[in-house]
Amino acid sequence: MPAIKSLICRECQNEVEEQATHVCDLCFGPLEARYDYGQVAGISRESIEAGPNSIWRYRDLLPLAPGDAPVTLGEGMTPLVHAERLGAELGLSNLYLKNDTMNPTNSFKDRVVSVAVSWARAHGFDTMACASTGNLANSVAAYSARAGMRCFVFIPANLEVSKVLTTSVFAPNVVAVEGNYDEVNRLCSELADTYSWAFANINVRPFYAEGSKTLTFETAEQLGWRLPDEIVVPIASGCQFVKHNKAIQELIELELVDPGPYPRLTGAQALNCSPVATAFKEGTSVRPVKPDTIAKSLAIGNPSDGKYVINIATGTGGVVETATEAEIVESIELLAGTEGIFAETAGGVTIGVLRKLAAAGRWKGDETVVAYITGHGFKTIEVIPDLERHRRTIKPSVRAFEDAFPGL
Repeated sequence: MPAIKSLICRECQNEVEEQATHVCDLCFGPLEARYDYGQVAGISRESIEAGPNSIWRYRDLLPLAPGDAPVTLGEGMTPLVHAERLGAELGLSNLYLKNDTMNPTNSFKDRVVSVAVSWARAHGFDTMACASTGNLANSVAAYSARAGMRCFVFIPANLEVSKVLTTSVFAPNVVAVEGNYDEVNRLCSELADTYSWAFANINVRPFYAEGSKTLTFETAEQLGWRLPDEIVVPIASGCQFVKHNKAIQELIELELVDPGPYPRLTGAQALNCSPVATAFKEGTSVRPVKPDTIAKSLAIGNPSDGKYVINIATGTGGVVETATEAEIVESIELLAGTEGIFAETAGGVTIGVLRKLAAAGRWKGDETVVAYITGHGFKTIEVIPDLERHRRTIKPSVRAFEDAFPGL
């Protein structure tokens, strides 16, 4: 039997059997996977390390029965980079970057989608679908192809061209909706009530979301089974932020990590779509906004888990901060120029917030701080400015070269 025993409402604790649903019938709160930790009491560092070099080394803490084969493209176990050069710029000697640009479709979403598609196929679904700002569409299309399932992806009609192309190559049904992500999501919620499809981030969301935990599981394992002092996480819906907190709790409860202080969890949003950061700073409830940012993968104006992000950030000593549009682009270039990692705009938001907090004196300098880089820059190539300042066109001669670069 799988370790998952039921779904439980985060608000009223109402418990329901494992099924394709994400909202509590009693209070309309979010449902999430509940495990029988007694069943996985024997899990150990050694048993995990002996597993596959993917997120499925943690399958005892994922919602898939032992006899069901996962749908995998080798997602997970991405590099944890000790960012010495960027750290020197920011005054952080123990800065690490979890580089999830190295996943099969070049984003963090491969973790959650592998779990969602695996659960859906094991439970008899033949069609996958999603509402997406781009990365999720890429991933759902790829993993549906891998699983041999029909696929529909719903996206805002103004999505970055690169994300549309890298989704379309997997031959899904791409549905471009004239509206922003929140309108796309509302449409998909209605369709989920009409069609017997597995919508990754709607009716199978409780299982999909569990894949987020693997990012923090890996971070702890790659740090030698210890937790960092602080983790900086980009915020869209807030779903992954909540699950990173759950991952920390599981690592501690199962005694997989060395004893130490509970990590601070800090959120990063684009200033032009920052309902969670605004509510955090003002001490109010999260109010929906109309997104207007180049960070389209984070452009969710009505984040479903926003209030939970605030509770977790406050409870762990974290904060929720913003980066401007200019800071996003500057930070993409800074990260590329110091660490050789090309991040999409969400990564620019994360590094932009990291820079801002470091400049404000948040850290002494010797803390272990980890920033999650969740998508590759090729996905948002449109935002990169003219970089002609790095280019010299010369005649094919040594003299021309030396004239172009005097003082060598």
